[in-house]
Amino acid sequence: MGSPDHGDAADVPYFAALTNYLGYAILICFGYIRDAFGRLFRLQKYRTRPGYAPLLRDFDDFYTRRLYHRIQDCWGRPIASPAGAWISVVARRFLKTPAGLSLEVAVPAHVPPPTCSADDAAALAAAPTTRVLNMGSYNYLGYAEVPGGVDGAVFDSLTTYGVSTCAPAATGGHMDVHERLETAVAAYVGKPAAIVLGMGFATNAQLLPALVGAGCLILSDALNHASIIMGARSSGAAVRVFSHNDAASLEAVLRAAIVDGQPGGGAPWRKILIVVEGMYSMEGETCDLRAIVAIKKRYGAYLFLDEAHSIGALGATGRGVCEHYGVPPADVDVMMGTFTKSFGAVGGYVASTAAVVDHVRASAPGVLYSTTMAPPCAAHILWALAQIAGTDGTGVGAAKIAALRANSIYFRARLTKMGVKIYGDYDSPVVPIMLFHPAKIAAFSRECLARGVAVVVVGFPATPLLLSRARICVSAAHSRADLDLALGVIEEVATLLQIRFHRPSVFGRLRDGAALVGRALLPPSPRAVGAH
Repeated sequence: MGSPDHGDAADVPYFAALTNYLGYAILICFGYIRDAFGRLFRLQKYRTRPGYAPLLRDFDDFYTRRLYHRIQDCWGRPIASPAGAWISVVARRFLKTPAGLSLEVAVPAHVPPPTCSADDAAALAAAPTTRVLNMGSYNYLGYAEVPGGVDGAVFDSLTTYGVSTCAPAATGGHMDVHERLETAVAAYVGKPAAIVLGMGFATNAQLLPALVGAGCLILSDALNHASIIMGARSSGAAVRVFSHNDAASLEAVLRAAIVDGQPGGGAPWRKILIVVEGMYSMEGETCDLRAIVAIKKRYGAYLFLDEAHSIGALGATGRGVCEHYGVPPADVDVMMGTFTKSFGAVGGYVASTAAVVDHVRASAPGVLYSTTMAPPCAAHILWALAQIAGTDGTGVGAAKIAALRANSIYFRARLTKMGVKIYGDYDSPVVPIMLFHPAKIAAFSRECLARGVAVVVVGFPATPLLLSRARICVSAAHSRADLDLALGVIEEVATLLQIRFHRPSVFGRLRDGAALVGRALLPPSPRAVGAH
């Protein structure tokens, strides 16, 4: 279906860019003016404790107080239900305290302040909630909430293994349920062996240092996740960044690195590891895997593929971006993924050759020092994985995968027709709606919630200054009526906030129509291989 759009400052409408910068300038100026008057007339509030250095950096503290705290209600909403297609959101309110504005649960007046006591916990449970449509969770296949309950083996594991192993794998924490899960994961992704961890973030942050070290080079996509960045920095390897999802940029950086060699003498690199994501969660697009694999083979590098968002969500049978593009798993040296999205659980995995997995098991900090995954969670993943892979003898998993793809295509097509600007591949379940303006970050979230739809909004520093957005996540658990409800609310709010930035002219619509007819007459493009 052609190249996907992705975030680029050059793609921002001129008027949106101008008003965006103006909005941030006004916010920052007024913040500094208020701080100046505060230091004159409320010195005690701004004074550092005698004998101590400031705990926070100046601008971090300023940004938190003067920008983030003004709209923190958009991210501080407790949920009092499973994170399924519909959720119960606890009502909250701003309270003015001597320390400034703070958020509290809006409980009835007779309910005492929440403490650790059972009575107060019960009172807190009686706090008013609102039932809203959930369009913000990574619940791609709907396993965050399972109607009718999960398999009995999940509950049996509580009796057999307990709630937690209370130990790392090397000191008694590795149980047969983990062994069965690792075998199932390896078979599912098409690798000889796999290892599972109890935390998805740590799978990158604590396993990458076991794969590379001093004298090695990491080539990282510019928009890679923070867990990859942390793992790369702590590995001791040199790090070079290439332009996001740009195979030409990757090749240029790789060629230059090979020619220059290691700093301080030009010795050859011990190992070169390319690190990319299967699907980028802020952009809603998949990596250009075919081109990246070709470059990796041409220069003798290794490839580390993070499939946190693509495993289960892409491919005809949910096997991720390799299946989506028709790339053999053998062409990817290390395949990483998490169970926190499509599987509705916790933890992550790394799949590779038996030698690589054995090395990781013997040397990675996340394996040696972290408690292993809770056995009931491992049992849940085994049950969900059997459904997704179809080994349970039912068509439940196949139906979920088909529903997710159909929902994603339908939702994106309606948004495009609506005129809002979106990024990503045409069948990606992650749908960024561009807001651009800082004031519209909070307005979009609040207006949607008031109309019964919960969304996630993202701004600086999580995105570039000009590229604030709402990140919609489509799920197989959403019915067509759910999607129509969300689309109706988004259309109403988009009109209210004037964010219909993508409204082509008559000639533009004719051009797009001709392009679609042309695509229909041509064979499927490489990007569409495996997606049908």
